[in-house]
Amino acid sequence: MDSAKFWIDKLALQKHPEGGWFKEVYRSEDTIPEDALPAGFSGLRNFSTSIYYLLETTDFSSFHKIKSDEIWHYYTGSSAVEILWIEDGKLISQKLGDGSQNDHEFQVVVPKNKWFAARLLNTKGFALVGCTVSPGFHFDDFELADKSLLEEFPGLKGEIESLVGNI
Repeated sequence: MDSAKFWIDKLALQKHPEGGWFKEVYRSEDTIPEDALPAGFSGLRNFSTSIYYLLETTDFSSFHKIKSDEIWHYYTGSSAVEILWIEDGKLISQKLGDGSQNDHEFQVVVPKNKWFAARLLNTKGFALVGCTVSPGFHFDDFELADKSLLEEFPGLKGEIESLVGNI
């Protein structure tokens, strides 16, 4: 039970486009009509969605942004996850882990419309987490970063280069 392969097989995880492994586990049946959503959404959205998400060794979640807040929940693993997002041109870092470490949280909320990425603190380890999104995740609300993020935030070049998969 203490390996990435065990959880990938047990949960039938698939490769995620932003890096790592995932499986959607919940999508509410109820939906929110477009006219009741904040500006910027097109079409209706489910109330909420959730996924399992796993990072192993040098995997990372490449910088991306979505139109909803995203709550990350720690489940198990041999490493904590560092979640980074850009706010006012600065990099904010939160550590998601088992909570026994002073600076690790069981849950971390990534604010909507922020560029964010995640990586393991121990690149020999793995972490199984969950991500909950409300209004629910839809790929129309997802934007994967590319090299233009370097032009927008040149002072964060090193971090962006290490956490964007297609530069």
